[in-house]
Order: sequence, then C-alpha cells, then structure tokens
Amino acid sequence: NAEDPRTFMPSPGTIKTFHAPGGHGVRVDSHIYSGYAVPPHYDSLIGKLITHGDSRDIALKKMRQALDELVVDGIRTNAALHRELVVDSSFVAGGVSIHYLESKLEHEH
Repeated sequence: NAEDPRTFMPSPGTIKTFHAPGGHGVRVDSHIYSGYAVPPHYDSLIGKLITHGDSRDIALKKMRQALDELVVDGIRTNAALHRELVVDSSFVAGGVSIHYLESKLEHEH
C-alpha cells in the first residue's frame, strides 16, 4: 500500500523506480510502473504481492525473498512493515488473531 508503515497515512507522489519480484510461486497484481503518479485522493492499494508453496514455511520463505526483491522508490509504502511481519516469531509460528497487528504496533510505542 502507498502509506506510511507506522501511521498508515497516505503517501501520494511519483514512483521513481518500480521493480516487481518474480519466480515460481510469486505473483504480483499491480497497476503501477516507474513514473506513475499516485494521486492524493485514491485507494492506497497499489499492488498485491502473493506467494504460495507446498507448505506455509515455503510460502513464507518465498515471501521474504520477494519482499527483498521488491523496489518501490519515490513514495512511502508498507513493504518494510511486511518485511518485519514475515520474520516475526509469532507470525511465523501461526495462529495469530485478527488483533495481532494492532497489538504488535501498540507494544512498539
């Protein structure tokens, strides 16, 4: 999403560089490109990064790699937050509730 990873405030602006990850088990659904102007009045969803594998562990490994390959420069995105989440021990273990993210962010402040 085109938003600050901590406050979730919108981040309009021009995307200077966009590089989508790829490979087996990696899918990117997006309409953005290098030079795309994210307008100030918009849905902050600028793309979805999806991974799959024969197990949750494999899918998470692919997601970590895909997030490392993802480049979106020029605006703030929540990709850094996703990078944190896919290595968080509670998330990796599974079984987190729908309140997981809210609780995690509250404990950081």
